[in-house]
This record gives sequence, C-alpha cells and structure tokens, in this order.
Amino acid sequence: MPGHIASLYRYPVKGFTPERLEHADLKAGAYFPCDRVYAVENGPSGFDPAAPTFVSKGRFTVLARIPRVALARTAYDEASGVLTVTAQGCASFAGDLQGEAGRTAFAAWLTDFLGPEEVNGPLKVLCAPPHRFTDDIRGFVSVINLASVRDLEEKLGETVDPLRFRGNIHVEGWPAWSELEFAPGAEVRLGGVRAAVHKPITRCIATHVDPLTGERDIDLVPALRDLYGHLYCGIYLNVTGGGRVQDGDPAELA
Repeated sequence: MPGHIASLYRYPVKGFTPERLEHADLKAGAYFPCDRVYAVENGPSGFDPAAPTFVSKGRFTVLARIPRVALARTAYDEASGVLTVTAQGCASFAGDLQGEAGRTAFAAWLTDFLGPEEVNGPLKVLCAPPHRFTDDIRGFVSVINLASVRDLEEKLGETVDPLRFRGNIHVEGWPAWSELEFAPGAEVRLGGVRAAVHKPITRCIATHVDPLTGERDIDLVPALRDLYGHLYCGIYLNVTGGGRVQDGDPAELA
C-alpha cells in the first residue's frame, strides 16, 4: 500500500501550537524529536520530575479542557530553549524554558492570559527529560492518514482541519481508514525509517476545538462513534530503525 509523508509536526509544549518541520531525525525506541517535552500543570497533578510517570492530560492546560489555549501561538527554539508566545490583545512573551526563571515567567504570563475562570490552581511548567507528556505511555510517534480525515469531513459536510488531531506525521496515499487495519507490531517504513504499529489513537474532545479560532465548533467524538462505530483517528508507531524523514518520503507497510 504505497503512500508518502505529506507533512511533519512537533508540539514542544503539550496542548499548544504545532510547529511544521522540513525533516525530523527519528531514533529507535525514542519519541518524536522535541515533542511534548513540556507541559503546564493546572493545579497540583502529583507529577514528580524526580520520578516521572504518566499523568492524565486533564491535569494540564490542554485544548480538551481549555479551548482558549489554541489562541496562544507558540514557537520554540530548541537550541536556546527560548519559547516565544503571541496572542491578540496581549503582550508577547519570550523566555528560556530550560531554566526555572523562564518556566516561572511563562506560567505567570499564561495565568494572566487564561484568566481565573480557567486556572484551577498555580500553573507550573513541567519538564523531566527524557520523559514526554504524551497521551499514551508507548505512543512515541503519531500518524494521521489524510484520506481518513477527508472521508470524515465529506460525511460531516464540514471542513475538518487535520491539525485538530495533533499528529506528528501526516500521510497521503493510504486508503481512508486503512491504517486501522494494521495489526499491532506490523512494520511501517517511513523513508529509511522502520517502525512498528502500536495501536489506533482514541480521540477526545480536544478535537472539537478549531485550532485557529479556539472555538468548540464540531463534535467529532460523537461523529466518529455515530459514523464509524469507533473513536479512532490515526495510529501510534514505535521506531525500531532510526533515520531521517522528510516530506515526500515513502510511507508504507513493509
């Protein structure tokens, strides 16, 4: 089943703006580069940076709980650690998230931006490398089949931005929903990279939020259930043989 990589994205801060990449260097057994490195705790979550473990996204400032997060446009410089944030009607922010002072300053900026109605307790920027704040403890790389998204929007009669699904790799050329037929452990080749299928991605109400407007405007979770009898869109992969991936690279079952 031939296909190709259409685009690549990373999300340095969980719940915030995607960053389009020209290429990415994937490593065996590793997460997508610079993806979900940081998360913003919304009140005490129980997360311990000294012994990091999985924490539900409901503990963080994410779209599923706070759609307004979509209006904070972020960009991260991996070399310097500096995160810049802009939002209409607000002063911009720039700070080094690799240092405690920068993380504290971003938490303060975000507290003002979100307002008291969205803040459950003190906001705190978390980081505990190599831990990542993914929604699945073994879902290291997420893949979205663009044909599946187009089939969904055709049935809904509404435009569905693939960025609602917050995937790392967008693929063209696969038949709609064929990715859900990939058996766990099946090998997928992405250019020169080898990866094993982990499982389909179960969707939540974060997908209801338009990533540009920050409005909840399409109830995609019940739509998936009613139209297809499942709540999936996309699959998780685990890299077994590393290398560089870029736009146009083949993406197919081995």
